Amino acid sequence: MSTMNTMTREQRNMRSPYMIAMTILMVLVALLFIFPFYWIITGSFKSSAEINLIPPHWFPMDSTFAHYERLFWEPAWQWLFNSAFMSFVAMVLVCIVASMAGYVLAKKQFPGRLAIFSLLVAAMALPRQAILIPLVRIMNTLGISDTPWAVILPSVGWPFGIFMMKQFSEGIPGEMMEAARIDGAGEVYTFLRIVMPMLKPAFGALAIFTFIIVWNDYMMQLVMLTSRRNLSIALGIATLQAEFGINYGLIMAGATLGSVPIVLIFIMFQKYFTQGIALGAVKG
Repeated sequence: MSTMNTMTREQRNMRSPYMIAMTILMVLVALLFIFPFYWIITGSFKSSAEINLIPPHWFPMDSTFAHYERLFWEPAWQWLFNSAFMSFVAMVLVCIVASMAGYVLAKKQFPGRLAIFSLLVAAMALPRQAILIPLVRIMNTLGISDTPWAVILPSVGWPFGIFMMKQFSEGIPGEMMEAARIDGAGEVYTFLRIVMPMLKPAFGALAIFTFIIVWNDYMMQLVMLTSRRNLSIALGIATLQAEFGINYGLIMAGATLGSVPIVLIFIMFQKYFTQGIALGAVKG
């Protein structure tokens, strides 16, 4: 017993410096990632002269709301609404379509199932830039070009979302669905009351992924949206750059305004997101 206590004490003493070193390292890494956000937020309250000072001021010496006031007169709130609308609707539609398609590919047997899944996996390797021209022609044919739907609809059939939901759906016990069928439950009832509750962690992870990707999909928005009023917040911020100079304070204010919804979405779905990542790691 004394030998075991001695070994436990020695192991604890050995772990202590290691834990201290790892804690310090993680704090430094966290500060490294947080610093750009701190610089953008504080820069949005600095005057243009103070932003360009060398050496820089790490905190606004004379705070100003001029950049946010100018954003108010620009259609920045409309841009923010456009981005939020596109990202939220795409998130909802992707979660619905991907969950149904993934469930069918995982739990249903039908001819061509493996071929369809193989095409989805191959589509994940296809860059979005390779299909931009066909997508633009399709949106023009449908008459929805230069509208938020021109950005939303191409995102609905996201191959990674279907692949992710299929992998999670494979972990659902088949006995539960068989019991529901014996009790007289139909396919819709089984999917809504049994499958969807078990996919909550996957829904959380997919919702965050989809919202952030659509929000930051600058290339798709640049090609599909042309009217100034229909721009997203990312495109709107890009148009604020002057021809012979850049107002960094205005751009930082726009970036701060545009980052708020992403932070809120992550906070709302953080619980399910971490559960989804953890379950995916265990399944892998």
